[in-house]
Amino acid sequence: MSIELLTALLFGSLIVVLVSGLPLAFTLGGIAAVFTLFLWGPQGLAMIVYKTFGGMCQFILVAIPMFIFMGLMLERSGVADDLYSAMGRWLASLKGGLAMGTVLICTLFAAMAGISGAATVTMGIIALPSMLRRGYDKRIAVGCISAGGALGILIPPSVTMIALGLFADLSVGRLFIGGVLPGLLLSSLFIIYIGIRCAFQPHLGPSLPPEERVSWREKLVSLRALVFPIILITAVLGSIFTGICSPTEASGIGALGALISAAIYRRLNWQNFKEACFRTLSLTIMIQWIFFGAIAFTAVYHAIGAPELIKGIIMGIPGGRWAVIIAMQLSYLILGMFLDPWGIIAITTPVFFPVIRELGFDPLWFGILFIVNMEMAFLTPPFGYNLFYMKSVVPRGITMGDIYRSIIPFVGLQALGLVIIMIFPQIALFLPNLVFGR
Repeated sequence: MSIELLTALLFGSLIVVLVSGLPLAFTLGGIAAVFTLFLWGPQGLAMIVYKTFGGMCQFILVAIPMFIFMGLMLERSGVADDLYSAMGRWLASLKGGLAMGTVLICTLFAAMAGISGAATVTMGIIALPSMLRRGYDKRIAVGCISAGGALGILIPPSVTMIALGLFADLSVGRLFIGGVLPGLLLSSLFIIYIGIRCAFQPHLGPSLPPEERVSWREKLVSLRALVFPIILITAVLGSIFTGICSPTEASGIGALGALISAAIYRRLNWQNFKEACFRTLSLTIMIQWIFFGAIAFTAVYHAIGAPELIKGIIMGIPGGRWAVIIAMQLSYLILGMFLDPWGIIAITTPVFFPVIRELGFDPLWFGILFIVNMEMAFLTPPFGYNLFYMKSVVPRGITMGDIYRSIIPFVGLQALGLVIIMIFPQIALFLPNLVFGR
C-alpha cells in the first residue's frame, strides 16, 4: 500500500473518530493500535508499548502535576483577593481602571500558576461582580478576565510549554523565558485597548467617584499584597533562569510556595488541600492519557513514512517560506477552535517542526508562535476553554452569547500580537539568547 494512501487513511480516520465525539486520548491511541495490527500484526504492538514507556520515563513530566497543583492551591489561597484590593485602590480612579487592574493581576497569576483556568475562575469570582456593581459594561468585564486568564499558557511557568518542549525537542527552560516578553506584550495590548476605549466611551468602565477614593497612605500600605507573589515568581522563575534549578525542580518550589501562601492567608485546611489534590490528579491523568495516545499515534505516523510525504506537500506551498508560516498559523487557528492544545501538539508537531527547521526558521520562535495561537484557542468558539470557565462563574443575565461577543476585540489583539512577534522574532528570542546563549 502506498505511503500516500496510508497517510490519507491515517488522518482521515483521525478526523472521522474525532468528529464522532470519542475522547482524544482514545482516538489517538486506538487508531495507532488498529493501524499497527493492520500493518505489522500483533507483534507490532510492542512498538507502541516501548515508545509509551520511554515517554513515561521523562523527568520533566513530574513538573506537570506540580505546576497544576501550584495553580489550583493559589486559586484557593486568597492571594488574588488582596491583589485585587490593591489594584482597585491604585487604578479604580481611572476610566477602565478595574478592568486594567484585572489584566495586571491575571498577568501576575500567570507567572505563579502555569494554567489558564486558575486566573480565569478566580478573577471571575472576585473581579467580575465588583466591576458589574460599579457599572462596567459586561462585555468589557467578561472579556478582560477571559483574555487575561489565557495568558497563563504563555507566561511561564506553562504546562502547555512543557508538552511542546517534549514533542518538539525544545528546551523547556528556553521556552519559559521566551514566553516572558510576548506575554507582557499581549498583556500591554489588552491594557492599552481598555484604557483607550474607556477614555472615548467612559460608560463602559466608569471611574470611582472621588468620595470613594482612598488616601496615598492606604495605597502604599496595599502594596504589601505584592510581596508574596513577587517572592514566589522570583523563586520559581528566577531559579530556572539562573540555572539553579531545572523546570521540574522549580515546580516543586512552586508547589511548596502555594502551600505556604495558603497557610499565610489561613486557607490551608483539609478541604482546600483535598480539592486541589483531587483536581490535580484528574487534570494530570487527562493530560497523561492524551500524551500516551499521542506517542502511539506519532510512532505509527513515523513508521509509515508520512513525515517526508507531508513535508514535501507543505514545502510545495506557493509563495515561499513565509507563505508556509502563514498557512501553519491559519491551520493552528482552525484546529484551536475544535481541539485542545495537547491534541494539536500531538498531531502537528511531527509535521511542522521538521519543516520549520528545513526552512531555516528558529524552532524556539515558532514554538512561541504556537503558544500564542493556543492562547487564542482558549478564547475562540465553539470550544474555547476560557469561555466555559467564564460561563461557570458569571452571574445570571450574562449569556453564552455575551461571553462570545466579549472576546472578539481581545482575539483581535492576540492576532495583532502574533503578527508583531512574527515580524520581530527577537521579542521571543532576545531573553533566551541573553540568558542561555545562542
